[in-house]
Amino acid sequence: MALKKKDLLKRTVEHIDLAKHDVVSLVEAMQHMSYSARDLHRAAEIYDRMLRDRDCGVILCLAGSLVNAGLKKIFADMIRHNMVDAVVSTGANIVDQDFFEGLGFRHYVADERLKLGVDDGMLRELNIDRIYDTLIDEDELRNCDDTMRKIADGLEPKPHSSREIIREMGAYLDAKHPKIDGLVLEAYRRDVPVFCPAFSDCSAGFGFVAHQHARGDGPKVSIDSAKDFYELTQLKIKNPVTGLFMIGGGVPKNFAQDIVVAADVLGHDASMHKYAVQITVADVRDGALSGSTLKEAHSWGKVDVSYEQMVYSEATVALPLIAGYALQKGGWKKRTGKRWSRLLEPSLAAK
Repeated sequence: MALKKKDLLKRTVEHIDLAKHDVVSLVEAMQHMSYSARDLHRAAEIYDRMLRDRDCGVILCLAGSLVNAGLKKIFADMIRHNMVDAVVSTGANIVDQDFFEGLGFRHYVADERLKLGVDDGMLRELNIDRIYDTLIDEDELRNCDDTMRKIADGLEPKPHSSREIIREMGAYLDAKHPKIDGLVLEAYRRDVPVFCPAFSDCSAGFGFVAHQHARGDGPKVSIDSAKDFYELTQLKIKNPVTGLFMIGGGVPKNFAQDIVVAADVLGHDASMHKYAVQITVADVRDGALSGSTLKEAHSWGKVDVSYEQMVYSEATVALPLIAGYALQKGGWKKRTGKRWSRLLEPSLAAK
């Protein structure tokens, strides 16, 4: 008997709620262990230290498929509790996953057999996409693509930074789906800027392709990646003390680290990022950025080495422990959110 789509898309991925789990005692016990356990404890302490440093602006970097994996509520809570001042991410996390769920769609748990890849042909016939052990309804994803086209159609036909467009996405969710929790929506409400340096590499790209095709030779919306870089650099110039909390590597990691150099290019004596934590499974030996150590970044003048820690772990294991430790230690409670979107758009301060 042939399987139907509804037979496979039954069990939804559920987002972990840190409020329901006490992790502080566990993480503190890990400092007396070895290897990644001890590294993780130190990373958690550094993140808590960032939050207790009232001068520090915290930049969260996201690479890989994280929101679909059940981490969405952690990111939303980090923003809600003033534990993040800016986000730099791949487009997939922001659009295909967070905004996608903000529209009311979900990600689904794949049966064990599907992880092997032997049934991917069947999934293709059913319009189901697979991320390892997670399934997505391609028809719903096309709806997300088309929603991005509609948002693009409503913008002034000129170049925009990804931050400007993602803020419009947050406004859309606030008006249409205000009760569905998520990163994009919470960032919009808290004036936390979100940047996607490679914004076209996701469902947003399909929406913009459709938008630009329909406009032909007429005025159209485009993405200005240089403006992204300039805006984030302005935040570094205006808030010299910064800390990075990086999950994965890739473009978000490099983009956020490079603003120190960019500020110097603009004639500002910007200090290196004072704090830096990275969770990664990448290997340092291939020379790729994702696995390059934070000490290596120091040689480029990007990251100070006083408070830096690499954690070699898969994100769904390490992030709940590190973020949960900082959340429950409460260093954020006396912290005022930077509301950096208002620095980039002063008119927001009057609202």
